[in-house]
Amino acid sequence: MNETAAHAQSQTVPAQAHTGQQHPIRLYLFVWGLLFVLSAFSYMVDYLGVQGYLRWTLILVFMMLKAGLIVAVFMHMAWERLALVYAILLPPLLVLVFVALMVSEADYTIFTRLAFFGAAP
Repeated sequence: MNETAAHAQSQTVPAQAHTGQQHPIRLYLFVWGLLFVLSAFSYMVDYLGVQGYLRWTLILVFMMLKAGLIVAVFMHMAWERLALVYAILLPPLLVLVFVALMVSEADYTIFTRLAFFGAAP
């Protein structure tokens, strides 16, 4: 009877030991600071009058960096299992790939129509 009591107690200990993850507040403050700096850089692109493809490239880079920080830290993706990260992040990435394929197909279609029909859309 003593063995069964010890066995039952050993099974309940891991359930009580799991208390969750606790991250230091310093990490969140650091990420907030980085988000502030990246937002300032994004606004500086407009303030300095950068034009053309460089402007849109810089704005998109800063936007993706901010989104990556938010997803990694505030959505706790940096500490999740790889399978969960793939389940959450992979479908939107695949949608973006399909959108890029549709854009290239649309360009091909319009150029083909212009070449064969000769009229502007």
